[in-house]
Amino acid sequence: MDTVRLRRLNRWQAESLREDLADLYVESTTTPPGEEFRGRQEFLLRLADGVKRPGFDMLVAEARSLTGCVFGVPVPRDGFWWQGFGGPLPQNLEQLTASGHVFAILETVVHPHQYARGLARRLQERLLDDHQASLGVTLPDRSDRSARAALEAWGWQEVGQIHRPPATLCVLLLSLGERTTEHPDGLAHNDRTQRPG
Repeated sequence: MDTVRLRRLNRWQAESLREDLADLYVESTTTPPGEEFRGRQEFLLRLADGVKRPGFDMLVAEARSLTGCVFGVPVPRDGFWWQGFGGPLPQNLEQLTASGHVFAILETVVHPHQYARGLARRLQERLLDDHQASLGVTLPDRSDRSARAALEAWGWQEVGQIHRPPATLCVLLLSLGERTTEHPDGLAHNDRTQRPG
């Protein structure tokens, strides 16, 4: 069994590894035959968009070769991120956003080797922890059932949908807080999540 190490990349390093990351994406996803090129190009566009965003951060996992990556950005405190959300926001979500403790995971890719079991969750939690986030958010397309199933298997919970034309996206949250009877979503009010006075 290979040892998997995690390494942080800045935006320039991520851009220099873009082709390797795109190869990893193609190898790690179940794409219908003939659609690999389109999927690869869409991944490269998402990566190019991500590296331009303020606060972009990426972690890669490496064993003998690149075996996983996760990247994202801090959710801005102004609440604009939630525009288009259908229904009421979960308890304390507005407060967590205003306090700067919400981080958006834009993409998670993990090679399906046996030794990579649990790696996606490890990458996500490490990135969130590095940003002192109390909560992670990710927005898979509503029609992408396999991505949603994988995220839910890693502990993400769907809390609603956001309409961002032309797509409707599912809002999934990963709380790093303690789940209690009073706060089953892990979004308990505490000193880390209070708005600055």
